[in-house]
This record gives sequence, C-alpha cells and structure tokens, in this order.
Amino acid sequence: MDINGSWLGTYWQNDSPTRFEATLVVGDGSLSGSILDDNLLGEARISGEVVGRSIQFTKRYLTSSPTPIDYSGTISEDGNSMSGNWRIGQKYSGQWEAHRSNQDLMAELRNRIAQKVPAGVGQ
Repeated sequence: MDINGSWLGTYWQNDSPTRFEATLVVGDGSLSGSILDDNLLGEARISGEVVGRSIQFTKRYLTSSPTPIDYSGTISEDGNSMSGNWRIGQKYSGQWEAHRSNQDLMAELRNRIAQKVPAGVGQ
C-alpha cells in the first residue's frame, strides 16, 4: 500500500488533542519520515514498518523529549487515512488518526527551519 507523502493528523493525550503534520516514506516495508507537532515538542523522526494495512512506528523527538513513543494502527482500504493507538511505556497511551494531505508540508517545515537558523550553520 502506498502511503508515501504528506499527512495531517491528531493525537489525544488525556482527552486533549494535538495536531501534527507528517511526511512518510515507505520502501520494502520499512517506514521512515518526520512529524512536526503543533505544540512545544516540535519535530520528531519516525521509523517502523508497514505490513499490508498495518502500520507500526516509533516516534523520537529531536530536541524536546528523549522518550520514544510507540504507534500502531490500521490504514484504510483506500489508503487515505489511518488510525490507532500510541503508547509510552506502560503508563501513558491514547489514540491517533491521520489523513492524507495534498500540501507540501516538508517544504513548509524547511522554510520554518531556515528562518530560525542563520545561513551557513550546519552546512
């Protein structure tokens, strides 16, 4: 199933929703990509796998929190939405969902990062 591209989603923690933007890349069943949360936690990298309509990945924030978050879920038959549960250890968990987006979210993310980082840094 082709889920490559941009996605818009929401996850819930303690009944409080947080929106996120994700860019997913799948090759030979391996999943990678990035997620930008609409809160102070910021950007995260993901790695995992897609088997049929099942998706599993681990989310790790780049700067804010070292704790990995495990996501699992199911992709819809048309490949345009997915939903499931997230878990941090045995203590915290909640639901999440995402829908395919036609926007180029990574271009927007790169623009945001470029505005915050002086030219020449890290190059």
